[in-house]
Amino acid sequence: MSVQGINKHTIIPPIISRCDKEFLESMQRYIITETKRVGCNEEGPADEYYIIYRNVFDKVIEYVTAYKSILTSIKKEYDAIIDTIKRDQRIAFYLHGRLKVFAAEPTTFVYHRKRIIQLEAKMKVIENNSSNIQLQIDKIKQLRAEYDVEELKHFPFFKDPSKPIPGNQSFIEELLEDDPGKANEAEILLSYIERFNELISLGEYEKAACFAAKSPRGILLNIGTVNKFKAAGKIRGNPFPLLSFFEAIFSTSHANRRPINAELTLEGIKCGLSEKRLDLVIHWVTQERLTFSEEAGDVICDYGDQDTHNKAKCLALAQIIYSKCNLFNKVILCLCKQDQLHEAMEYIQQLKDFTSDDLMQLIKLCPHYGLIQCLTKEWNGKPPFLPFCLAILYLFSIDMKKVGIKLLHEINRGGKDAIEHLMVNDPFCSLERWQEMANICSQNGFDRLCNDIMSILRSQAGVIEIPEEDDTVNLMQHVFW
Repeated sequence: MSVQGINKHTIIPPIISRCDKEFLESMQRYIITETKRVGCNEEGPADEYYIIYRNVFDKVIEYVTAYKSILTSIKKEYDAIIDTIKRDQRIAFYLHGRLKVFAAEPTTFVYHRKRIIQLEAKMKVIENNSSNIQLQIDKIKQLRAEYDVEELKHFPFFKDPSKPIPGNQSFIEELLEDDPGKANEAEILLSYIERFNELISLGEYEKAACFAAKSPRGILLNIGTVNKFKAAGKIRGNPFPLLSFFEAIFSTSHANRRPINAELTLEGIKCGLSEKRLDLVIHWVTQERLTFSEEAGDVICDYGDQDTHNKAKCLALAQIIYSKCNLFNKVILCLCKQDQLHEAMEYIQQLKDFTSDDLMQLIKLCPHYGLIQCLTKEWNGKPPFLPFCLAILYLFSIDMKKVGIKLLHEINRGGKDAIEHLMVNDPFCSLERWQEMANICSQNGFDRLCNDIMSILRSQAGVIEIPEEDDTVNLMQHVFW
């Protein structure tokens, strides 16, 4: 048969093995899955398409071992061509950017030169204005100095003419209403106000503080002046203006006819503590002539709670203030918090109006085991300030169980004689309260103490125990002795 005859017939395609078919299908699935995952469209991102088909090519090379060498060579050439194309693209992109920069440089240079000229012109204007303002300031200072000298001649009662003092407008109006003939004095005070405001506006806060401290009739010792110093804030490298004000007015308080009022005293203490100047506050409270308040003592106590290193000093300082304000409860509380229990007991003994409610509040604020022991025992041959039973019941009622249990341990060690002594010498607690205490002992593992209390209760004449199921009467009707 000739070759021409053979070509007239259809050539049968090669039969693909099952293994090859599965491999080709897996490659097709891989291509479809990966292109969807990276979001390739028909045109596709070139890099993602290239990576997907390069991986497929690698798998085909590994699978078709007979053609591995030739296919590897072909793939290597394609990879080299693609790398060259990518490198050329990067170079082109970089050169395009450089070209744009070079093209824009002449315009940018022109703008910069123009801006320099504008700024130089503005600087000259600012320098000229600054020079003129400085000349005006110097002139005003000179006139002010001349005025102060003349003022000293007419009003020699001021020791320091460089520290005149402004005051409050409302005060001057009151002065004129009381005595219209004092218009000259009102005019002088108005000049001080103007001088004070001038010093504040010039930022001479230390001078302004001295003026305020020495102001006639104390016209500047008010919250309005405090607010002006507060508005100044803090200035780096200089003393805090508000603190300077309080240092000035407190240091001159002895020379004043009346002490600094409570409002300014409180503000000054707050300012000193905010600047961590406890040393100043101690000096003010112990040496100066101030007017104290409960709020001032509370502020110092709160500061001591935060600064535990100085807590003892703060408590002692607050105690001074509370004592001067006749706040006896808080004086005793400060003593107890300083572990000065003996002094606290002596203080309580001197007070006639200190009630059991006051004692309960003291225990709540200072649940000191030693304090409660002192209050529930005889003191200097006198009965306890607080019944033991009442103290225990109160501690359990305000969730201070640990302190109550510690006291029960103490009395439990004394045995039945100790508890009987307490019960016999307790004219305040009823039998119902003692039975309530017995229940507490039972609930907290003090069974022997519970039995001792119940035994003593039953042994008392006239005591009748009512069964629990009978709710028509009280559990224990008779008051103990």
